[in-house]
Amino acid sequence: MKQTARTGRRSGAPAHTTVQKALLICGVASFPLYLTGHVLAGLRLEEYSHIDRMVSELSAVGAPSRPLAVAFGMAFNALVIAFGIGVWGAAGTKRSLRVTAIVLVAGSIIGLLGWLAPMKPPGAERSATDVAHLVVAAVTVLSMVLYMGFGSGADGKWFRVYSILTIVAALVSGAWTGTQAAQIAAGLPTPWLGAIERVSVYGPLLWISVLAVVLLRAQDARAKERTS
Repeated sequence: MKQTARTGRRSGAPAHTTVQKALLICGVASFPLYLTGHVLAGLRLEEYSHIDRMVSELSAVGAPSRPLAVAFGMAFNALVIAFGIGVWGAAGTKRSLRVTAIVLVAGSIIGLLGWLAPMKPPGAERSATDVAHLVVAAVTVLSMVLYMGFGSGADGKWFRVYSILTIVAALVSGAWTGTQAAQIAAGLPTPWLGAIERVSVYGPLLWISVLAVVLLRAQDARAKERTS
């Protein structure tokens, strides 16, 4: 009986490792999926410029690109939720990584709800959905700062420096984007707004994929140690 129990535990270990690896791979795939969605949605919006126009315009009320942007956005959030579960499993005794996992999952759930509060197109009269959109955006920025801050210790000094630089770049570019609110509301030209805003959006999302690679490498290293 004891031998059977031990064998059962050993046979179950690879299955657990496979599930854990699949959850972490969701993190690797999340940013490429998000980026693909933006590129394809941009093709659906006439004269849309990724350099000059906001990300949120792709999912704005009435935009022909909205269905595609929402579909890819929700798929992205689902991948990050799965990845957050994977981070929890990979955290071990690291409390900071467990907090990272919680923030990733919570932030992605809020992100899913955020698709119900789209912004109005630039120049349109502001409404309650615009306010809700700004609130969700603010919470999303906070969650990004938190998960990068708590997760910065995942792989030594280089990853901590990378995380800090990403946080700074995201906050600075996000603050500059906020100064363009009047031009956006009036529907005026906003040169380079899209490019600068994307630093604050893409940077933290790329960080998720990098963290996933870091955790996958650590898992593979542990697996090699067990078999050696």
